[in-house]
Amino acid sequence: MQRLLDLPLRRLVGHDEHKTDSPLCSTCSKLDLHYILRHGVLHEHPIPLGTLVEVLEKAGRCALCGLIKTAFQRFWLLDKLPADVDLGGVDLGLYAERKGNLVTPRPPERELCHRLIILPSDRPQVVYDVLSAARSPLVLHIQLMQEDAPVFRRRPDIHGRRVGDTVDIDLIKKWLKLCVAHHHDVCEEVWWRDKSEELPSTVRMIDVKRMAIVPYSPKSRYVALSYVWGGVGAEYQSMRDNISQRMAPGGLDESILPATIVDAIELCRRLGERYLWVDALCIIQDSSEDKAVQIGVMELIYGGSFVTVFAIGGYNAHAGLPGLRKGTRTRHQRIETIQNLRLTVPLTTLASVVAQSIWGTRGWTYQEVMLSRRRLFFTDEQVYFECLLEVFSEDVIAENKRVPESDHPLRYAGIGGFTFRTRHHGDTANEFTAGYVAVVRGYTERNLTNELDAIDAVSALTKAIAKAFNLGGGLASKPFRYGMLITDLNQTLFWHPGDGPSFTRRRSVPGLCGTWPSWAWVGWRGAVQYRHNWSHAQTYPRIAGSLVDVWYIYEDGNLVELDVRPVQRMIFPDVEKRVTRYSPPSGRGRIVALLETLKTQARLPDGALVFYATSAVFKVQKITGGGQTNGDGPYELYAILPSHGPKSENAAGRVYLPSDLSSSELEFIVLACADGENHLHDEEAHGERYSTSFLYVMAVRYLEAEGDVTSILGCELVERVGVGIVFEPVWLDARPQEKLICLA
Repeated sequence: MQRLLDLPLRRLVGHDEHKTDSPLCSTCSKLDLHYILRHGVLHEHPIPLGTLVEVLEKAGRCALCGLIKTAFQRFWLLDKLPADVDLGGVDLGLYAERKGNLVTPRPPERELCHRLIILPSDRPQVVYDVLSAARSPLVLHIQLMQEDAPVFRRRPDIHGRRVGDTVDIDLIKKWLKLCVAHHHDVCEEVWWRDKSEELPSTVRMIDVKRMAIVPYSPKSRYVALSYVWGGVGAEYQSMRDNISQRMAPGGLDESILPATIVDAIELCRRLGERYLWVDALCIIQDSSEDKAVQIGVMELIYGGSFVTVFAIGGYNAHAGLPGLRKGTRTRHQRIETIQNLRLTVPLTTLASVVAQSIWGTRGWTYQEVMLSRRRLFFTDEQVYFECLLEVFSEDVIAENKRVPESDHPLRYAGIGGFTFRTRHHGDTANEFTAGYVAVVRGYTERNLTNELDAIDAVSALTKAIAKAFNLGGGLASKPFRYGMLITDLNQTLFWHPGDGPSFTRRRSVPGLCGTWPSWAWVGWRGAVQYRHNWSHAQTYPRIAGSLVDVWYIYEDGNLVELDVRPVQRMIFPDVEKRVTRYSPPSGRGRIVALLETLKTQARLPDGALVFYATSAVFKVQKITGGGQTNGDGPYELYAILPSHGPKSENAAGRVYLPSDLSSSELEFIVLACADGENHLHDEEAHGERYSTSFLYVMAVRYLEAEGDVTSILGCELVERVGVGIVFEPVWLDARPQEKLICLA
């Protein structure tokens, strides 16, 4: 591509040879859009358009400014920004570069400039925060419609497509056929599924032809539905007293079903599919036994569906599938004719639509989407298709066989999957943990109507992880406890509060005796993440070695040793010569001695972790500007300081704790060693960091126990308060004491 600096500037801003069909302002009327889209404009040398405030003010009088305003409203979510946000310093530029290709070999660069990109000079921090929460893209596009691709002698690939009042069912069929024909090794033969495992006959389906609920027939292809119940009455649900009637031909009365289910039945018919799975109809809602059976195979139900339909629009089951019937969706596409070219702003990305939907806040729906290999999303704007390899939508022509070098803007704007698309060969030591961490973060950002569902609503995903990586022989009950991946407890124990509801109080579980243990994230309300910004400089200390030699859990009156994979601490001889390393205590022999005592004299809380560690008391002090507001209360960043001595005012580490913490001193226990960066402690006072020079510690508080458990067993009964890191030499100077810890 010839550099634009080498071209006469008038070719870009001084030429008006095309008739403008829509009114333009003086700035936009000087643009030669034909030239720009034919030859491109480099990102490094954008054409100035003025300030954002000026463009927004001219939007009612200028068609191109109007499109730019639409782009900012759609992707910067202007309506959700605080009223006092200052956009006065944002200047805008325009450029055009290659943004996708669906064929091989790749066409010349000049044939690929089919989009205008709006470049802001700055994005205020509040804008970043809003965009992050909404998963909205940073790049602002204006795309050329497919009708004008011949003007530039180009294929219609990746150009805009008109979205009608109703969805084109033939287009949906095309998406499904492309996936079946060309993604077989990924989307059909999903690597982490056991291909020999079939749904049991206890699973029921809706036969949309006979309008009856029928037992699942082996090898039958079916569609699954994911939607928001939304408090709709139970009169349409399957119960003990109506299931027999519904299993007779014609026994399922369509007239009493909510619109979403009626539309899903109609969609199946139009697609030529006979069987549909809907939880409210296929599970007997007033039978705890039937619910347990169905929840136990949820991984197979969604993982085995030919395609899952997601009803993203609306607040409840009456919302329907927007676009399936006339009058059920409003056009959001704005198309302007400028210089005889039809231009539009792409509709909201799938990831952003889901993030802003009610459906996207529901806990149960997370595993439904993660396990589904093919997905149809019905939203208020349009229908999207996503499989394990591709994302398609009504408003962009992106259908392709995924040939080498192909790319398009939708491909990485979907929901994604919970694990890898293809099986990884060789060492998989960290792969299942990476998948688990992603699941926990995505799931805990959502809400549950019934707190008692917190473990069940993610159990299908933990089962899938156990099967995929053959953990515990493929049985999730062995490698998982309370939603926690026990196999890697030396790493998964170190979760932190993320965005969303706060951790200022424990999860209350009606119907559950007591609470789930504090060491498990399921025991708390709120979002969880595993890599945190301890230093305001994007540093993420990683676990570099296990410092607990053996873990036990108290279950059904017994101490059970957990199968936890150790993480070996890295040893650097040159460092070892200069520093004294922390030596963890050995606990196996001492814990075994408790077994008889527990059987005869005392009882621990169910789910308590029992292990040997060292303990020390440190002061904690809030760090100014380190707050993290999490919905109903804040967690804040605290400095960890020695509890006494001449350096007691010098930070030795950091920890996130509730902002309403009542004590300035806390007890900490050591669990692992970690890498760390600068600024995590006072180097001048405590010495320079070295490799694996930080210890991962947990702040704990004492609990009252039934009976005299502490004196009988000689253990400390505590609960988790927060997790942090401490500089190793400071911990050793604190003269830590060895203790038997019971973490409830």
